[in-house]
Amino acid sequence: MEQFGFVGLPNAGKSSLYNALAGGGALAAPYAFATTDPNIGVAKVPDTRLDRLAEMSGSLKTVPASVQFLDIGGLVEGAASGEGLGNKFLSGIREVDAIVFVLRAFEDTDVPGPTDPLEHLRIVEVELALADLETVERQVDKNRRATKSDPSLVGIVKILERAEAALSEGTPIRRAEFTEEELLELKPFSLLTTKPVLAVVNLDEQQIENPDPIIAPVIEELAGADVIAMCVQLEAEAALLPLEDRTELLEGLGLGEGALPRFVQAAYHQLGLRTYFTTGEKESRAWTFRVGSSAPECAGRIHTDFQRGFIRAETIRWDILLEQGSYVKAREAGLVRSEGKDYFPEDGDVLEFRFNV
Repeated sequence: MEQFGFVGLPNAGKSSLYNALAGGGALAAPYAFATTDPNIGVAKVPDTRLDRLAEMSGSLKTVPASVQFLDIGGLVEGAASGEGLGNKFLSGIREVDAIVFVLRAFEDTDVPGPTDPLEHLRIVEVELALADLETVERQVDKNRRATKSDPSLVGIVKILERAEAALSEGTPIRRAEFTEEELLELKPFSLLTTKPVLAVVNLDEQQIENPDPIIAPVIEELAGADVIAMCVQLEAEAALLPLEDRTELLEGLGLGEGALPRFVQAAYHQLGLRTYFTTGEKESRAWTFRVGSSAPECAGRIHTDFQRGFIRAETIRWDILLEQGSYVKAREAGLVRSEGKDYFPEDGDVLEFRFNV
């Protein structure tokens, strides 16, 4: 299950975003450090394709894909040197798959703090870079010493030295000029600024009517990252309503499907995630995989035995299967393909794995 860590200054709206996505449960208060321990929530990923496949198969159970959110206490200037929650905060995001910057733009005289999302972004990026700098400095010293007995480490020392130079300027690694191969070399060090990022710019009700001028500078600054404009407070309130009332409120405010589908779409894009399905009378289920995964690797998302003993995958696109109305009819029409280890599944594939262990 992919994990997303919310990062932002106090009062930026992290806990309200958590509530909007996970349906409540986090304390949202207009003072710093209302969250001192991470709130961890799981949200089901909405997917109408899965619902339609389950209906076709008469499935007893429908299991959507899930994502996990970590709402971690507010980051303050000086966190890398122990200010605020300091290292407790930073350790909470070391293991997440992607970082979500929650950047405040809303005006509220009752809530202290800056309202310029670029100022929020500058502070959080510098603090994450300084935290990484401390890690990299230790690794440079350690690996330099180790090169005396293992000359093969000279290459990684050079990469770490370049990382040290970038981070000492407050530049995140992902903004510095590193190749994909170099980033892979840095992966074992769990650096915060190598992680994929997306940003949620938290607007007020007036700003949501014309968000483009507010989010444009953030889009420019975070080139390549997904940036979502959202009135987090409204979304959090809507998430607590029954589905029918929620839909009515969101449509009335012109907010479309709501926070979760928009967030998941951006998150999947940023992490290169796709979905395949399994369907039958017992269960229809959505499975998440990364772009470029082979059929055996996708089988391994279900169970390691499936990957280890992979023989073949029977596959058909979800919409073609629905047109046929059942696996039996699809097979009779010759539309179910048999694919081997060199097949790379695509988003929307319905798969049945054959394996032997």
